[in-house]
Amino acid sequence: MMTLRQVEVIRAVMVTGTIGGAAKLLNVSAPGISRLVKYTERSLGIRFFQRQNGRYFPTPEAENIFEQINGVYKKVDDLSEIISKIGRGGLSELRIGSVPSISQVMVPRAIERVRRRYPDLGIDINILKLEEAIDYLLLGRGECVAMSYRLEHSGLDFMPLASGELYCIVPPGHELAGRKQVSAAEITRYPLIGIDPNDPYGRIMAEIFARHRLDYNITIRARFGTTVCALVKAGLGIAIIDQFTVAHGGYPGIELLKITEPTRFDTYIAVKRGAPLSLHVEYFIEALRAEMRAVEPSRSNGKGGAARGRRK
Repeated sequence: MMTLRQVEVIRAVMVTGTIGGAAKLLNVSAPGISRLVKYTERSLGIRFFQRQNGRYFPTPEAENIFEQINGVYKKVDDLSEIISKIGRGGLSELRIGSVPSISQVMVPRAIERVRRRYPDLGIDINILKLEEAIDYLLLGRGECVAMSYRLEHSGLDFMPLASGELYCIVPPGHELAGRKQVSAAEITRYPLIGIDPNDPYGRIMAEIFARHRLDYNITIRARFGTTVCALVKAGLGIAIIDQFTVAHGGYPGIELLKITEPTRFDTYIAVKRGAPLSLHVEYFIEALRAEMRAVEPSRSNGKGGAARGRRK
């Protein structure tokens, strides 16, 4: 029986016609090639080559063997090509979900990192409401979901992503525009957009308002951050928004004010419990965590990292 090394050497001699040519092709010494050819012929009891004028020609007995050797070598080449494609992300698809607040800025920045690492990887991104994430994972439609809230579910596991804060956003020219920060009491003096107490972020502000016995007037309800930002930009009111929606200047034309009261929250990656994760989704999670932690309040030195966080 021949080893893969013997197959490689015999084929190299067959292709080049000389021991020296085979040695150059395989980047080894000529004596080593000659010894391995002789050893293979002795051990198998077959003469592979006839030597004429310094060149090696296949013997009639070895013709069928050479056909098989070429077949083996082609399969090795095919295997190498498949491995190369997999290394570049080919033949695979990254299927991930995200709640809107994280999908606006953070997910695209993480996907850019993934694309650089795996240029041929197919990518499918789904923007999901919190209640849609469970079926998305349990039914195998995707491998992970970036979440703004941790659910209690026996079929899901949650891994920490990053912490964030809420900001008050106002249109240019507003009475609050140009200020560094604003209190909850000051916020309630103006018409509010999109504060839903059942939303994870809305719940934080609702608790602050309740704790200080503050009444607030919701003039327009809008669940998704991009819509809220557009309404504020149009001058229809002010709003509370999470920092990840507006990080890196993700929505120009509005001004961000830090809220005096603590508004810290945590974000997570949800996965199906017990399901193995692909290398591609593991790298996506790593990239998303890095992007989000780069603008965490504790890492932005209190200088408006939500708006001016830098890529690392």
